[in-house]
Amino acid sequence: MTPRTLHLAEPVDGLPTGIRGWTTTKANGSFGLGNGEPVGAVMGRWGALMADLGDLGIERLATAHQVHGAEVMTHGAGWRGWLRGMDADGHVTVAHGTALAVTVADCTPVLLWHPGGAIAALHAGWRGTAASILDRGLDALAALGFPEEECGVWLGPSICGRCYEVGPEVLQAVHGGAHHGKGLLDVRAVLAKQAARRHVATVRTAAGCSRCHQDRYFSHRGGDAGRMLGIIALS
Repeated sequence: MTPRTLHLAEPVDGLPTGIRGWTTTKANGSFGLGNGEPVGAVMGRWGALMADLGDLGIERLATAHQVHGAEVMTHGAGWRGWLRGMDADGHVTVAHGTALAVTVADCTPVLLWHPGGAIAALHAGWRGTAASILDRGLDALAALGFPEEECGVWLGPSICGRCYEVGPEVLQAVHGGAHHGKGLLDVRAVLAKQAARRHVATVRTAAGCSRCHQDRYFSHRGGDAGRMLGIIALS
C-alpha cells in the first residue's frame, strides 16, 4: 500500500495559522509524470497526497506542466480535484481549501505566503530565477491586495552553490555582466537577494542540498529520474 504522503514529507515550520507547507522526499517516491515509472505507482502517490490533503480540509490541488519559465497562474475557488495546467511554473491563490504544488529535483521550490490568507508556489531553476519568477509571484500577490513587505518566502531543498557548476552563459543570464569560463551558482542565494530587494518581511532557506543529500532528495545532476514536490496549502 502506498505510504501516506504527508507523513513522510518535511514540513515547513513557522507558517501562519491556516497555512501549511511541505517538501516530499525520496521516502515518498517520485511524483514525476514522465520518468518511465509504472503509471499505477506514480498515480498512487498522487492519490495518497490528495487523500492527505482531504483530511486537512483541502479539496483542490493546482499544479502545471513546468517549462522553466516565469508564468504564474492565479487560481480561484469553484472547482474540486487535481488541476494540471499547461506551461506555467508558478501558482497563486487566496481561495481557502486550495493547495499549490511544484515539482523539483535540483531546482528550488519557492513557497510564499501572507498571514492574511494568500499563498504561492514557484518552481525556480536558473532560467526561472533569471526571468524573475519570484518578482512575478510577488506581483501576483500584491495585485490581490497582499503587499510584498508583509509576505514570507521559504526556499526549499535544492542543489547548493558548492555542487552547481554552470557555464558562463548561465552566470551571465543570472548575474548579468560578462563571465568567462565555468563557475558555481547558488540559486537560492540569488533568490534570497531578489526577495530582499522587494523588502519581503521574512526569507528562510532550507538546509538540505539535493545533490549533497541524495539519500533524502532526488537530484537531476546526481542522475536521479525522480521528482519531489514543494507544496503549500491554505485551509
